[in-house]
Formats: sequence, structure tokens, C-alpha cells
Amino acid sequence: MITGELKSKIDRVWDVFWSGGISNPLEVIEQITYLLFIRRLDDLQTLKERKANRTGKPIEDPIFQPSEAGLRWSRFKDFEPGVMHQVIGEGVFPFLRRLGGDGSTYSEHMKDARFTIPTPALLSRVVDMLDDVPMQDRDTNGDLYEYMLSKIASAGQNGQFRTPRHIIQLMVAMTAPQPSDEICDPACGTAGFLVAASEYVRHEHPTVMTDEQQRQHYHRSMFHGYDFDSTMLRIGSMNMLMHGVEQPDIRYRDSLSEGAAGEEGIYSLILANPPFAGSLDYESTSKDLQRVVKTKKTELLFLALFLRLLKPGGRAAVIVPDGVLFGSSTAHKALRRILVEDQKLDAVVKLPSGVFRPYAGVSTAILLFTKTNSGGTEDVWFYDVKADGFSLDDKRTPTEANDLPDVLARWQERNAQERKRERTERSFCVPKSEIAAQDYDFSLNRYQQVVHHESEQRPPLEIVAEIESLEDQIRKDLADLKAMLS
Repeated sequence: MITGELKSKIDRVWDVFWSGGISNPLEVIEQITYLLFIRRLDDLQTLKERKANRTGKPIEDPIFQPSEAGLRWSRFKDFEPGVMHQVIGEGVFPFLRRLGGDGSTYSEHMKDARFTIPTPALLSRVVDMLDDVPMQDRDTNGDLYEYMLSKIASAGQNGQFRTPRHIIQLMVAMTAPQPSDEICDPACGTAGFLVAASEYVRHEHPTVMTDEQQRQHYHRSMFHGYDFDSTMLRIGSMNMLMHGVEQPDIRYRDSLSEGAAGEEGIYSLILANPPFAGSLDYESTSKDLQRVVKTKKTELLFLALFLRLLKPGGRAAVIVPDGVLFGSSTAHKALRRILVEDQKLDAVVKLPSGVFRPYAGVSTAILLFTKTNSGGTEDVWFYDVKADGFSLDDKRTPTEANDLPDVLARWQERNAQERKRERTERSFCVPKSEIAAQDYDFSLNRYQQVVHHESEQRPPLEIVAEIESLEDQIRKDLADLKAMLS
């Protein structure tokens, strides 16, 4: 956990950014990301120098040449603020823009880096704060970056980039990533799903750090993320780095325009909450996706994309708006039929409408499915989530009511005890035949049975008679009370 002292220091620097004229939270994080990257380069150079000293050989692939020594974090951090501001603006950032020889996604995303910190005093305070962070501690680094990213959500307009962390963790736990997985988020934003998956693998499969083959896969080929916003790519890449993944595949891509070109059937796990912006023009949409489902609706196109990206046996946990569950258009029905008949629909987890407040009150659900290309759906597991541990208003304050642990526990029993649950319960299973008979409607209330209270089941005249009797009793009591008072 990030300490209160470090959190308050970040809060102070954040306030200084805002008072200094940088009010866009994404720009604040972007500038901090550049500085963290600069410090990482200096740390890597230091490791290379130590190795050279031990072996007595020249420095292998140096990042900084001797003439560039003044551009290193360990040097300029002690400069007078005015000199530091000049060195970083006129020396370090041009150096970042021409960097790219190490082939990392970080270097690629730094090519268009812009230095926008306006004053030497602000820069000096930010550098001092970041210099105090123990960069060798992966947990501290990750918590620091997560805390900064939470600032996006609290700032308002950019909150759409953030899926609540506890919802992400639930989806990751339900899909249980393995060390051999190839994990993809085709709309990765700040890489929250990929970060949570990396943390899960480290915790549940410690061999991923001790087995050489697994470690190489973990650092270089396990995690894949696409986005078409360069700021998001930089922030997502650095988020992965701060959580200990050295070379994630985070790159520019307009997923719906390019479809699965060249990457069809290569991922074993997809975790995503893609943006649902409404509709796209047919001309700008991948023809590959149009062959799966002919529509302009982005929520349906993303589902079609996921199916194409997954390899047979691959699984997915994705957030969809409620309209996907019951939409009556030909495209809606066709895609739901594909999930049930051609693939294996595993579960529909209905989320309360306040989960994404204060940015949106839209109702959503988590779809979990497996790509088989040969069907396999037998019983679909439904869960009606009423509480997620936070109030469902705009404030989203913590509460004791939380169904998410129960969701995960019952998910583990979906092929056993859950099959016996009544439709009046919060979770239950529905056979494929019944879903097909309902025109492949995935709405939970289509199958859930509501228990009526006893008073609602009584004849209306009986209820009226009881009310009249109560009124008579009240009148009698009032008369008795009046007599006593007189």
C-alpha cells in the first residue's frame, strides 16, 4: 500500500500542477511519466556500468554517451531549478525523442514527448518527490502509479478511461490467467486489465519469476494492449513498467478499423471494457468484422473482434452495455446466437447501474465466454449483483454491502452446486434450450423468478377489509382516549 506520507506528497505536487496552469489530469500524469522514464534510463545505465566494472569490459550498449552525462537523472536532479528546467527542456526531451534503439514500447511511445512543465520551481518539486520513491520496489511503484491514475477518475471528464479496480480484479480472478496465456486488451487505455492480470499471475504462479522460459514470456510476450490515443499508450506502458513488466506489447491501433488483421486466433485470454461510442460508418469499419456481424454498433463490433482475436479454447471476460443482452435488432440477435450456438457462453454477471458513476449511470454486465467454433454451451450461469462495496450514487463511498466475493465463490461452483439453485436466488443456471427459446435473450430478469410478499398475494378485498378494520380500531381508540381526557 502507498503510505500516507507519499500520498500526501503526490497530492501537494498535484495541487502545484493545477495552480501552475496544468489542469488536465492526463497531462499531469504524462509529464510525471516522462520523468519516471528518464529516471529508469539512468537506473539501467547504472546497472550497465556496474556490470562493466565487475567484468572489466566496456559498457555494453550504453544508453548515455559520455557527452550526454549531464542528461542523466542522477546528475540533473542536483542542479539549481532554473538550470534543471533548461537542461530537461533543451537537452533531455530532445534526447528522448530521438531515443528508440532499445526496441522497447516505452522508447517508441516517447518519440513525440513534449515538455510542458511551466516553471523551474514546479519541476524541482516534482523531481524531488520522484527521487524519494524507491524504484526498486515493484509494489511501491505500482501503488504510486495506481494512485496517480485514480486522479483521472476523480477529475471527472476523463473518467471513461478507468474501469473500477475491484471490477477488474473480479474479472481477472474469474478467468484465472495462467503463465502460458497470451493476454490481450484491444482497448487498453491505462492498461488496468493487463496490470491486474500480471499481478494475479505473479501471486498465483510464483514460478513465473523463477523459471527462465516463463519469465521471458511474462516480460516480453504475455501482455498485449492496443489503443489509438498516444497519451494512453504512454501511460499504459509506464503503468506496466511500474508493476514490473519489462517489455509489454502496448501499441497504436484502431481496433475496429483494422479488425484482426494478421492476428486472428492468437490470444488465449481477452479482458476488456471497450468504449461504446455508438455507431461507426461502414466505410471505416473492418470488413473482417462486418463478415461476423453486419452492424455499425461499436459494442457488437468489439465482441466480433474478440471472437476473431481469440484462439480456439481462448476465453474472454468483457463488459458490455445492457443493450447487448436484449437488443432486438438482427445484428444483436445474430451475435448472441453465435455466442450460444457456435461458441460457449459461460456466464452473464449483471452489474448495478451505479458502478461507473459519476461518469455514467448506464447499466452493464460482464459476459464470460469461450471460443470453441463448435458450440458447447449447456447451462449459462447468471448472477444479479446488487452491491459492489461502494454506494451507487455519484459519491461512490465505501459500504459494507459487497456481492463480489460471493460472485467469485459461486462462479467456482457453477458446474456443481449452482446447477441446483432456484431461479429465485441471486445466482442460478439456465439451460441453453431455454435461452434459445427466448430468442437468445441474455436479460437476467427474463429467467429470474421474483418472490412476492404474502400481502401481495392476498385477494384485494381481503386487504381492504383489513384496512377498514384497522381504521375502526383507531377510531375506537381515539374515542376512548378523548373520554379519558374529559
